[in-house]
Parts: sequence; structure tokens; C-alpha cells
Amino acid sequence: MTDAGLLEAAAGGSHAAFAEIASRHYQPVYRLVWRMTNGGADAEDVAQEAFLKLWRNPGQVREAAALKGWLMRVAANAVIDRSRRPRGTPLEEAPEVADPQARPDAPLDRAQAARLVDSRIAALPERQRLALSLVYFEGLTNIEAAAVLEVSVDALESLLSRARRGLKDSLSAEWRELLGGLAETGQ
Repeated sequence: MTDAGLLEAAAGGSHAAFAEIASRHYQPVYRLVWRMTNGGADAEDVAQEAFLKLWRNPGQVREAAALKGWLMRVAANAVIDRSRRPRGTPLEEAPEVADPQARPDAPLDRAQAARLVDSRIAALPERQRLALSLVYFEGLTNIEAAAVLEVSVDALESLLSRARRGLKDSLSAEWRELLGGLAETGQ
């Protein structure tokens, strides 16, 4: 059944149709929220909020073809709303204890490199991070991502360009720091 048929059935109160919608779209929505919250514990709650909003009023979705984008937009807005609430210091911002076994001159393994890139993505401004996540991690086209963000395609491309430049600059600084440390040790 198509999203349009499922949405119509869900509007009629069909639990099975809603379950199928959730089955089709939960993972991409969750991945987007997970990236936006830097893997925070709220990711599942926020993703579920988007589906709960759909369950309460499926008529909010004007075009069934835009269901995935609508869910992504609702989830992204929920993350933004939550980020504006005052909170305590998150665990991610707590000071890290240095690993006494770590060697600064050891090459980065794949997991370390992924964590490094993820941390740099997390440091990007929220809209840039969201644009990057939608296009590169969720595979949306620029047109689809622009619709989710409610911006023009040109504005989305500008966000992507600034995000890529910011990543390049922050990662370049990291690599220069690593290479500088190696040069100082004579390696």
C-alpha cells in the first residue's frame, strides 16, 4: 500500500496502517534526530513525538507524497525546541578523563576517525548540521531537504557549503595539530 493509502487509513483510525507508516519511516527519522542530538538519550523520545503528532492528527500532512519530509521536519523542529529549553550540563560536555594507555603519536583507527568527524559535525551550527544530515546521511535530494528545512534550494546549498567549509577547517586544524605533534617528537 502507498503512503497515501496508509495515511488515509490511519486518518480513519487504522492502527495497522499507522504501524506500517511507522515501520517505513521510523529509522530515517530516528537517525536524523540521533545526529541532531549527537546521539543523545532524547533521540528516541523526539522521534516518537513526531509519530505521536501524526497519530493525533494525520490530516496535518497535506500531501501523502511528502509524508517522510513532514515527519523529518516535525522531528527537526522538536529537536530545535528542546535545544532551547534550559538544562543542566549534558554528559557530552563533561570533562573527559585522559586514557593513560593512549599514545598521541598512534594513528587514528577507523572508529576514532568516525568519532572525530561526528564531534566536528556536532559542533556545527544547528541548521548546517541538519542540512548535512538530511542530504549526506539520509540521502534526501537538495529539493527534498530544502522542503524539510522550509528554505529555498539556494539557501540549502549555502548551508551545505558553509557546513562543508566548517568541517574542512575544523578537521584541517585537527590534522595540523596531530602532524605538528609528530614533528615535535621527531617522527
